[in-house]
Formats: sequence, C-alpha cells, structure tokens
Amino acid sequence: MQTPEQPILRDIVLVGGGHSHVGVIKSFGMQPIPGVRLTVICTDMHTPYSGMLPGYVAGHYDYDEVHIDLSRLAVFAGARLYRDEVIGLDRANRKVLCRNRPPVPYDVLSINTGSTPQLHNVPGAADNAIAVKPITRFNARWLALLNRVQHHPGTTTVAVVGAGAGGVELLLAMQYRLRQELRTLGRNPDELVFHLFTNNANILPTHNARVRRTFDAVLAARGVQVHRHAAVTQVSPGRLQTSTGQTIDADEIVWVTRAGGAAWLKDTGLALDANGFIQVTDTLQTVTDPGIFAAGDIASMVNHPLEKAGVFAVRQGPPLAHNLRLSVQGAPLKPYHPQRSWLALISTGDRYAVASRGWLGFSGAWVWRWKDWIDRGFMRKFQDLAPMEARATPAQVAPGGAPGTVQLTSEESLQAISAIAMRCGGCGAKVGATVLSRALSQLHPVPRDDVLIGLADPDDAAVVRVPPGKAMVHSVDFFRSFIDDPYLFGKVAANHALGDIWAMGAQAQSATAIATVPAGLESKVEDVLFQMMTGALEVLNDANCALVGGHTGEGRELALGFAINGLIDDDPAQILRKNGMHPGDVLILTKPIGTGTLFAAHARLAAKGRWIDAALQSMVVSNQKGAQTLRQFGATACTDLTGFGLLGHLVEMTRPSGVDAELDLGALPLLDGAQECVGKGIVSSLQSANVRLRRALSNQQAMVSHPRYPLLFDPQTAGGLLASVPADRADACIAALRAQGYVHTVAIGRILAQGDALASITLRG
Repeated sequence: MQTPEQPILRDIVLVGGGHSHVGVIKSFGMQPIPGVRLTVICTDMHTPYSGMLPGYVAGHYDYDEVHIDLSRLAVFAGARLYRDEVIGLDRANRKVLCRNRPPVPYDVLSINTGSTPQLHNVPGAADNAIAVKPITRFNARWLALLNRVQHHPGTTTVAVVGAGAGGVELLLAMQYRLRQELRTLGRNPDELVFHLFTNNANILPTHNARVRRTFDAVLAARGVQVHRHAAVTQVSPGRLQTSTGQTIDADEIVWVTRAGGAAWLKDTGLALDANGFIQVTDTLQTVTDPGIFAAGDIASMVNHPLEKAGVFAVRQGPPLAHNLRLSVQGAPLKPYHPQRSWLALISTGDRYAVASRGWLGFSGAWVWRWKDWIDRGFMRKFQDLAPMEARATPAQVAPGGAPGTVQLTSEESLQAISAIAMRCGGCGAKVGATVLSRALSQLHPVPRDDVLIGLADPDDAAVVRVPPGKAMVHSVDFFRSFIDDPYLFGKVAANHALGDIWAMGAQAQSATAIATVPAGLESKVEDVLFQMMTGALEVLNDANCALVGGHTGEGRELALGFAINGLIDDDPAQILRKNGMHPGDVLILTKPIGTGTLFAAHARLAAKGRWIDAALQSMVVSNQKGAQTLRQFGATACTDLTGFGLLGHLVEMTRPSGVDAELDLGALPLLDGAQECVGKGIVSSLQSANVRLRRALSNQQAMVSHPRYPLLFDPQTAGGLLASVPADRADACIAALRAQGYVHTVAIGRILAQGDALASITLRG
C-alpha cells in the first residue's frame, strides 16, 4: 500500500476499467497531483483489450497478453482499487452507490463502464444466450464450449446473433480455433456448424462495399450459414426463432448485437440518449452535471455522434485525463474533437486481416501482422510498468484556481493547513471528536445481553459480564494496511484478530478497536474510518462479537487492530490448545498459504491481480465453522496460521506436545501465484526472521531446493487453521471441512513419536 506524502484534498473516482480509464490511471501514475487521490471501482481485476479479444479466442494470444491487470496498474498509480458493482449515484451527496460496500464519496467522477447487452428486448435471450460483454462471463462460457467440443464427439452448432464487425470477427475466431482443436484430436472439423444472424440485408453495414464483399467471400468459403433480414425474435434452450418464422437449433448462442447503457443509469438523473448512453459535451463532462465525466462506449457526444468502437475509447483517454486534472484544480477545461474517420483492422481468425476506412479497403496476412504490432504496442504501455523517478512537484494548498494548484473552499483551506501542519503527539494525535462521532454514529454493533456498557455509551470503558460457568479468553492483533481498500482491510483485520479465539474453541464476545488513520481533510479522514470500520463491523457482527469501544489516532499509515474477548466453558479439558498432539495424528490445514510472498510481490508490481483477488477472498473466510468442525471430530491440538508461518506455528505445537512431525511439501495447499513469486525470490520482510526456525528441520539440507521450501517460512495474514486429528477420523473431518466451504482443506503430514534428535520436523516432497 502506498502512503501519500501529503494529506488527501480531492478524490477522483473512476467507475469502470475501460480503455479510457486505463489511460487515465497510467497518466496519473506517470504524473500524480499531490493531494489528489484516484479510486477505481470495477467488477473485475483484469480488463480486456477489445482489439485483441478475437485473437485470444482464435488461440493466437494467451489470457495475460490481452488483459490489462488493473490491480497492478492501480499499485503503479497509487490508486485505490475497489472490486464491486456500481448500482447508482447519490449526486446530492456526491457518492457512488455500490452493491456490496458502503457508498464511495467523490469530488470528481468519471464513468467508463462500456455498453451493456440489451438481451431483455428478446424473450428468452437473457436466460439462453451468452453476450460478449461482460467479457469475464463470456470467457468462462467460451472455455466451457471449447472443453465440450474437445471431449464430446459429434456435431456442435454455434449461432452468432449480430453481423457487425464484432460479430463477424468473433464468429470467425471461434470457428478457426475449434476447427484447429478438432484437427489436433484427429477429428473431422466439419462436425462444427456455424450460423450468423442479421436483421439487415448486409453484414458489416457500417463498412464499405469492398470490405463487405471480402467478408461475404470468407464466410461462404468457410461454410458459415448467413441469415439476412432475420431478426431473432425468441430464444429458448438450444433454439432460436427469427422474424421470418425460421427455427434453428444451436448448442451455443452468442449475442453480439448493439448494446445500450446500464440500467442503473436511468435513476441517476443524468441525461441519456435513446439507447441509454450518457450524453456528454466536448469536454467529456455530462450535460447534466459538470462534476461527472463519461468516456468510451457509455458516452454519447452530443456534438459528435460516434460509433461504438474501441479506437474512440482509447483516444478519449488522454483528453479525459487532462480534463480531470483541470477540473480538480479548478481550471478551465479543454474540448476534445474526435477524428471524422477511423481505421478498422478486422481479423478473419487465421492471422489474416482486412483494413477498412471510409471507402478504402485492403487485406492480407501483412495487415494482420500490422494489427498485431499495433495491439502489442498498446498493451506494452500497461504491462511494462516501472517505478517513475520524476514525480510532480507538490501542489500548493490555495483557494485559487491557477493550474498546478488544488482549489479549496475557505473552510477546506483552513482544514488543509491544519492537516499539513506539524502534528501533535500524545493525546493530541487523536482523531477529532467530531470526525470520530460522525463516523461511529453510522455503525451498529451487534447487541448482546452480556454487554452492560458498550460503544453507544459515553463512559470511559466498556463493561461486559462473564456468564456463570464460562471463562474469559483474551487475544489482541494489530497491523498496518497492506491494501488500498479500507473496507476490505477492515474485514481482513477483524477476521485475523478473531482467529485466535476460534482456534482455542471459544466464542467471541466483545472487541475493542485500535485504529490509525493518516491526517487529512475531516471529510476524507471520516470516510476512511467509516469504510474501514464498516468492513470490520460486518465481520464482528457475523461472529456475534460486539464492538464495545476503542481508540483512534492519526499516523502516517492506515492500521487497525482489535483486542478480542471470548468465552469458553470453564473446564480446561474443553479448551483446544497447541500442546495436545499425539503420535499417529494426521496434520490438517484448512486454507492455502502464500499471502506473505503474494503481497510482497504486489507492492513490487510482480503479482497478477487475480492472484491478489484470490488471496483476499481466502483471507475473509472466517475460521469459526472450521474450528467447530475440528472440535466435533476430536482435534487434539489447533492454532491459526499467522505471522510465524507454517513451520513456526507447527514448532509451537510439536515442542510443548513432546512429539515430532512429518510434513509433506507436495501436499501443501498454495494460493495461486505463491510458488511463482517465491521462485523469483520475492518474500515478505518477516521471512528472514522466520527462516531462523529451519534448525527444527531434520533434513532441511536435502529439501532446501524444493520449490515449496521457502513457503514454510511465509508469514500469513488471516490464514487457515492447523490442527492434529486422530487418524481414524481424519478423512471424515476433511470431507466435513470441505463441505463447510474450506475447499482447500488437506492432510499435510502426520505426527510422530519424539525421537532423539533436536530437530523435530521431517520434510518429504
């Protein structure tokens, strides 16, 4: 997580990760404006480059070659990336409404979400056809089709609805790839049947006659059945019907017709065109609200009607970035005038392409090579990300609007001066009472009868009752943020803190928070605190753990921790401890490991966004049900994996238990990308301290070259449970844990009787 040197004064929020916005993010990474923060809200970690998608489908490129890694790009730019779906705007309060997280405040907003398929216009299409957008959903369906064709002999019929350039290009790419797969398998490529449907007389209706004739000839030569004047009027499972009354059976129906704006835009009050796209002026500001911008397919320029083509979205990136800078600095904006004609390079699937511009049209294999060179050059801009040495000079905090300054109101100027001034220590470093009370007033801890005085009370401390027959379990955890999403960080921090309680077989009762937030304008500090504590409170409430108080202070970095109180039966035999292992027990791990190396790589721009996303999804999985299941199956010892890594926590269990252990490196469940990252020598800063425990390994010299060996020392955040279970119950316990949602649960070793050697743990591959 990058910490800005200057308090945040303005927030630019980007909704969507389209071609225009990736240009904006790169621009701000190259030349940031101190005091201005970028936040990107997107449903996916990877955004596809539309120009290369047909090449990916045809098999000419792999996934990473055609996708821009938004997570990595955001780290480069120092931007916050929130993975969520936008469902609306609160324009009165300048907030973006999301499906799964608190509203996100903005000072300036930009929308670049692309277009949305309008399948609801045709009965049955939404349920029985797959739209090309969103690409993530289409990709999953495409991979499933590819697998089905490979493994199930017989005829496969594919119908593509929409004969514009996108539909024709995609059909030819799919056909080429599937036929190649069948040839490789020694099967007849003619098992494949393709249909193309258009409600026009011509395919590619926006292109010239020469280009249309070229593609007519290609489709005919490849046996594609083209249905003209054949609007699809109904879709049912495996079948579609046209306006001519024709019925066609199809195993896969792909929808590539003209799309429209997302449904949520209708309730924003923004002016939309007939297709639901946002109307914008020449400055790319919406005609309704000058504080909101739009670009790419979702934008409709009132003075320059444009085709929905990726070339325009790409070219709108620089002027959009420039105007966002001017807007946040209070300077006059500059108009953007798109070109009148543009060059389209349309591939035919087989490393051959057709060029189309106005009346001009030419084709050849060399055109495809030209297109490939252009596309790869565009992608390199977002793949070759090196830290930039030259940064923008600090913005002046002034109420004026000259370029290079951030314009503030008089009240904001006073707040900014206060935020930038030398900060007090001691109790003077507390977050202001007004900010704190506003943020906390929106939080609603779970009520518990045994909490006598809690968060809502003005008293100096919380008071909780210990029920008769119960004992109190105490634990505390605290760490700085490693991600730029305070809401998600709050969830991880709370989940991590609760881990010790679950591992001992207790139930959480109450939590006291301690938080550190960077100084800044009151509104910015309040929002960060609210976002972070909302995420944490969702986890605590889920655990029936009441947040009863805490302390919040200013600091350079965002950090959060909790002191947790738990309850357990007042019977030592009921406490699940680390020292109960017995020879013959099976060692079980409930979650994959690798968070330390992955987030070290993330900070160095060396991790893929999907790896980080998967790691975060693992971190927010609670260990509560897992601990309950382990107790049901008679676990003899248990702990949660955290900073000491797998080996460190295993040593904490074997030594007091008086046993040895055998660990199977090949069985370890790993997070995606973890082995790749340690293979490059990327490790957590805590790794070196953990490596000192290698003396506990009896055969470490023989196993040190194993690719998974470094992961024994990898510190974990909100890791899984490590437990020993009697051998006769291990298989049933693993099955039960997987059924509870711990799908990576495996046996990773066994417990042995203690030997004579000082080293107590043996590795095998």
